[in-house]
Amino acid sequence: MTPPRIPQIPVVVLAGFLGSGKTTLLNHLLRNRAGTRIGVIVNDFGAIEIDAMTVSGQVGSTVSLGNGCLCCAVDASELDTFLETLTRPSARLDVIVIEASGLAEPQELVRMLLASDNPHILYGGLVEVVDAAEFGRTRQRHPEIDRHLAVADLVVLNKTDRVGEAERERLRAAVAELSGPAAVISAVHGRIDPELLFDAALRPDHEDKVRQLTFEDLLREEAPDGHEGHDDHLHASYESVDFTSDIPMDPRRFMEFLDSRPDGLYRIKGFADFGAGDRDNTYALHAVGRFLRFVPRPWARGEQRLTQLVMIGAGIDAAALSAGLAACRADGAGRADEPGRADAADIERAMWGVLRYVQEQAPEPEVFDAHETADPREAAAEA
Repeated sequence: MTPPRIPQIPVVVLAGFLGSGKTTLLNHLLRNRAGTRIGVIVNDFGAIEIDAMTVSGQVGSTVSLGNGCLCCAVDASELDTFLETLTRPSARLDVIVIEASGLAEPQELVRMLLASDNPHILYGGLVEVVDAAEFGRTRQRHPEIDRHLAVADLVVLNKTDRVGEAERERLRAAVAELSGPAAVISAVHGRIDPELLFDAALRPDHEDKVRQLTFEDLLREEAPDGHEGHDDHLHASYESVDFTSDIPMDPRRFMEFLDSRPDGLYRIKGFADFGAGDRDNTYALHAVGRFLRFVPRPWARGEQRLTQLVMIGAGIDAAALSAGLAACRADGAGRADEPGRADAADIERAMWGVLRYVQEQAPEPEVFDAHETADPREAAAEA
C-alpha cells in the first residue's frame, strides 16, 4: 500500500560570487512571481531590495514581503530551523530560495538540504550566477569558482550586455566546459523566466479576484530599464519540450533514458505510467540536474492513464528528446492485463530501477569531494 504523500516544497540554492548579480536575479523573481508565494533565506544581510528586509537585516529575523512571501536572514547553522518555519502549512509557501553569501561554498548548502530530515522539502537545484564581464578576473581571485560550476545544475551567465558577441560565445563555451551537463543560459540584469526554477502557483479564484497592491506589483512598474516582463521574451533563452503517451513506459528503457539525459537538460517534471510494472499507481517525476525523485500515488477512479512529461533546458535537441521518450514506450507485454510469469518477473526486476529513486524523505547525500573526477550531482542523485 502506498504511504500518504507528504506535500514537499522545492528549495532552490542561488549562489554566485560578490557582484555576480544573484541579488538582482532574486529581486527579479520576487517581481515576476505570478502569484507564487516565495520563501527567501539570505545571509547577505540587507541585500534584498525590500524596505522591511533592509530595515530588519538581523540574523534570525523573519519579515513579510507582501502577499504571502516571506524573507529570513539567517546564519547557515540555523538553516534547518528556518526551513522548519517556512515549511509549516500556515506559511502556505510554494517555493523556497536560499541566497548564499558571496563567499559561501554552495555544495555545503546542497549537502545540508540533502541530509535534512525535514520531509516537507525537496531539492530544487543549485543555480550559479556568473558575471560575464568579470569572469576572468573572478577566476583569478576565486579559483574555487571552477568547483562551484562543477556542482551547479543551472548556470546563469549574467551581465552579457557588457561584453561583445564574440566574447559572449567564448565565455559561454568556457563556462559550459567547466559546468559539464548543467544548462547554461545568458541573462541581462538577472532577468530569467521564473518557470525555469519553479512552477507558477494556481490559486483558487477567490484569492486573486480582489486584493491590495503589494511591493511586487509596484516594483514591476518600476523596472530599472523599462523592459521588465514578457516583452523581453525571457523564454527564448531556454526550450520546453512536452511529451504525452497513452502507452505505458517500459521502466528499464525509461531509466536508461533518464540516466543518459543530455547536457543542458535542467528540469523534468510530470507523471509516468509504468503499466504492468505498477497498475495501482502513477509516478510523479521530479528531476533537476542529475537529481531524480519519483513519488507514487494511486490512480484516481476514472483517471485517464497517461504519461505526461515536460522537459526544460538550454541547447537541447527537442526532436531527439521526443524520439528518445517515444522509444521508451512499452511493447505488448507492458500493456497486457495479465503478463506471463516470465514477463512479470522481468517487469518486476525492471521496476527496481525506478523504485530506488522513490523516497519519502530527503535522501542522505554522498560526500562531495572536490578531488574526485566523478560528477558530484550523480552522487546526489544516487543518494
